[in-house]
Amino acid sequence: MQNHDHHSHTDHHRMMIKDFRNRFYFSLILTIPILVLTPLIQDLFGFSLIFPGSQYIVFVLATILYIFGGWPFLKGLYDELKSKNPGMMTLIGMAITVAFGYSTAVTFGLSGTPFYWELATLIAIMLAGHWIEMASVVGASAALEKLARLMPSQAHRKQGDHIEDIAIDQIGKGDLLVIKAGEKIPADGQIKEGSSYIDESMLTGESKPVHREEGDKLIGGSINGDGSIVLQVDGVGEDAYLSKIISMVREAQEVKSKTQKLSDRAARYLTLAAITVGIVTLVAWLVVGYDLQFAITRMATVMIITCPHALGLAIPLVVSVSTTKSAQHGLLIRNRTAFEQARHIQTIVFDKTGTLTEGTFSVTDVTSFEGKNFTKEQILSMAASLESHSEHPIGKSIVAYAKEQGLELASVDGAQTIKGKGIEGTVDSAKVLIASPSHVRELGIEIPSIEDEKAVTRVFVLIDETLVGSITLSDTIRVESKQAVSTLQSMGIQCWMLTGDNEATAKAVSKELGMDGYFAEVLPDEKQQKIKELQNKGAFVAMTGDGVNDSPALAQADIGIAIGSGTDVAASTADIVLVNSNPQDIVTLLKFGKATYRKMIQNLVWATAYNVIAIPLAAGVLYATGFILQPEVGAILMTLSTVIVALNARLLKIPKGNEQE
Repeated sequence: MQNHDHHSHTDHHRMMIKDFRNRFYFSLILTIPILVLTPLIQDLFGFSLIFPGSQYIVFVLATILYIFGGWPFLKGLYDELKSKNPGMMTLIGMAITVAFGYSTAVTFGLSGTPFYWELATLIAIMLAGHWIEMASVVGASAALEKLARLMPSQAHRKQGDHIEDIAIDQIGKGDLLVIKAGEKIPADGQIKEGSSYIDESMLTGESKPVHREEGDKLIGGSINGDGSIVLQVDGVGEDAYLSKIISMVREAQEVKSKTQKLSDRAARYLTLAAITVGIVTLVAWLVVGYDLQFAITRMATVMIITCPHALGLAIPLVVSVSTTKSAQHGLLIRNRTAFEQARHIQTIVFDKTGTLTEGTFSVTDVTSFEGKNFTKEQILSMAASLESHSEHPIGKSIVAYAKEQGLELASVDGAQTIKGKGIEGTVDSAKVLIASPSHVRELGIEIPSIEDEKAVTRVFVLIDETLVGSITLSDTIRVESKQAVSTLQSMGIQCWMLTGDNEATAKAVSKELGMDGYFAEVLPDEKQQKIKELQNKGAFVAMTGDGVNDSPALAQADIGIAIGSGTDVAASTADIVLVNSNPQDIVTLLKFGKATYRKMIQNLVWATAYNVIAIPLAAGVLYATGFILQPEVGAILMTLSTVIVALNARLLKIPKGNEQE
């Protein structure tokens, strides 16, 4: 995986925003003289400025405006028609082309009123709408760059006795790489020498670093703990685990981007309406016996009016208000379509570690076995004193817990780690050993069992070779999780849990939270599969996760929601990021998605209601009574509908998480 398209997406997005912005300002500057030289505007404001050839000046300005300002829409029109998928661009492109074509004809001899001012305002407003909408949504897909960034930039290759630093793309299969403590693993491979604890949490989502020794496999991108190891490379480039995840993400994203935005659907119907009404108008007037010139004027008026300025702003304004308000409430919306779709969610799948739980180990219980006359405090303080000499994450958690309890740590002599089994040393002249259950059994000592044994991690404390107590650690459940799950269920949404953890842990957590179901012992690359299974049963699925290994699933789900405290990669694959890592925010998200959708519909109704009235009048339905919609009246109505739409967008409110719909 090279970094050549490292920043293409986000930069491309920024360039497009800049492009729309520049075109908008440019169009605005040209629009002013066009408006000033329009007889209609002069009548409205009661001034006159007519000089020979003024119409040609307007024509020249309008031509530049049509080509430069209208370019994104004309290109869009071409692309949409090519993919047989007419939408917003087709509607705008068609309207400005008709306006320009008709007005040019008038300038060069056709009798009628030119629509240059319509052309100008339409282009300026549509550019503004697109610019607002694009600027309010975070860069399209930085996901793949973030993934690539997990890899370190260089590696240390061992050749014979000397070690050289090489760039990551020079690594070949079979190379021996030296990985020092705390460094990232640069490629997939197998350990040749040494052993260490490896933090694979960004790949597997599991919080517990795993002990890996000679012969074990390692995944590129994971982080080496305290030991130095030599790795023999077996997966580079396309074969590497990360590359596979990258391609899974890419495929899922491509499939998903096919869902259409609401504004495009509305635009498609309007395009069809405009063309139909336009042709009908033309034919009807000709049939009734009016000349071609009159019929063409009516047809042009109709087609230009059909493209409502208000529609260009109806959705972008709601988008911009809703994106800003969401951000203030800790929801980063990266994909608009997904956000609009949030109201359809039927099932939410939560990744357990780091999403429902904190993803860190903490001591949940200290037990003192009967008849051994040691208090819990003594056991904890001796254990913590000894563990303060350990690099092991479990040891660190025990020390942290003892400090929270305000215990003093004693000095230790001869602390020694027993790889993969525990740690021993002398504390206050007593010989202390902290051991894993398997090591205690090896010593031939019977272990008093507790229920839910598998759902937790447990270490035993032996003093002078007698078992005196145990310390239990587990991944703590987030306080907000339970509340979030029950609120979602009350909204009729099923909550499932997905985890790589064993059945026992999954069952315990699932029971405690009252989930609708769970998938346990799921391997990282199977997560996407589980989402597909639910989708195949016809459910509209949202997925919430925080790790790299969740990214294919996040991309696969109809809506991917990332937890802000997770990895960057998860965040950039997701459609929506919960900045505060609070599952409770999902409830806000759903309700706000519904509210936003309602606002969009209201705005579309406002924007198109104007058309429903104006189109027939412009077509000349009431011509017999002597009334025909003059372009200037159309212009005033148009401005009104635009203002209404803009004000309505501002009224969007974020519903509080606890209010019921």
